Amino acid sequence: MRYAVALSEHHDTGIALGEVVGQVLDRLGPAPDVAVLFLTGHHVDRCDELGRTVRQTLGARHLIGGTAVSVLAHRQEVEESPAIVLWAGHTGPVEVFRPSPEGGLPDDLVDDTTVVVLADPFSYDAVKLAGNVPPQVTLVGGLASAAGRPGGNRLFLDDEVQTGGAVALALPPGLSARPLVSQGCRPVGEPMTVTSSEGSLLRTLGGRPALERLKAISEAAGPSERSLLSRGLQVGLVVDEHREVFRPGDFLVRGVLGADRTTGAVAIGDHAPIGSTVQFQVRDADAAIAELRQMAAAWHADSALVFTCNGRGSNLFGRPGPDAEALVDGLDTTAVAGMFCAGEIGPIGARHFLHGFTASALLLGAEPAT
Repeated sequence: MRYAVALSEHHDTGIALGEVVGQVLDRLGPAPDVAVLFLTGHHVDRCDELGRTVRQTLGARHLIGGTAVSVLAHRQEVEESPAIVLWAGHTGPVEVFRPSPEGGLPDDLVDDTTVVVLADPFSYDAVKLAGNVPPQVTLVGGLASAAGRPGGNRLFLDDEVQTGGAVALALPPGLSARPLVSQGCRPVGEPMTVTSSEGSLLRTLGGRPALERLKAISEAAGPSERSLLSRGLQVGLVVDEHREVFRPGDFLVRGVLGADRTTGAVAIGDHAPIGSTVQFQVRDADAAIAELRQMAAAWHADSALVFTCNGRGSNLFGRPGPDAEALVDGLDTTAVAGMFCAGEIGPIGARHFLHGFTASALLLGAEPAT
């Protein structure tokens, strides 16, 4: 076995830590090349000793980790209650580091390197980091979510603990690592060309006011879809204009923030330049889980590190578990571990972005399903 995942829901931090380390040792053996630690805020008071203890007892050469409001392991999602999840792997030599505050990665990263990053949402600009990633590097990760105020989260880098910034892990080539980013939306209407825009405003689509186009889509929709348009409206920005047919993975999904009835402009959470293609989208539980299941079923994998939005789980599906279940079932592995995030990082097309309401995963030992 190359990877192992362990979960403990014990409220006592020392006991929980002993349980996850013991499980990993039983399943993987000692001295993994790297470990990743996810824990809920209930254990934050003991963070100063956790990373050091994991490395010493497990014999892990390197470790990163972070705190979250909820975590997941195997088919289980543990929401807002005490939990520690430990992932470990025999990967070959890895590098751990702190991404620079300017959003930079080390210059010496080789081609086809995969980087896992955990960042604090209050003190680190993950948007800048994602935008600075060179095309030969794959970046997957998320923002710590255990605290709603600055200084409340914890990040681990080997034996050290920090309350801000970011930590990262560079995995070696040769692990058959593949990103999977499910934004959980489905398109409505037809793709349209942006014919006038300014900043975050879509002014005209196909020569007509954007709001007029949106009203036409709503009028043509059925009652259930019209309800989704009124409360879950998004817009998808095409990232590769060379495609003849656009599918869900071809869009960068951003929120629709409002509209100006006087001008007919629609405000979105990004900029869509003139000449680009957009398509309105809706998000609901059925669309979100259907997309993730479809994407996961396309792969087999030995393991997965998962960064899912804290707005998913029970908040979206009415119960905990659907994201973890979809990945375990589709990938045919139980070595799935991750955290609920205040923002998820992953690629769409050849570029990297900070997302919301997304499930972003790194598949290891990935092969296309036959």
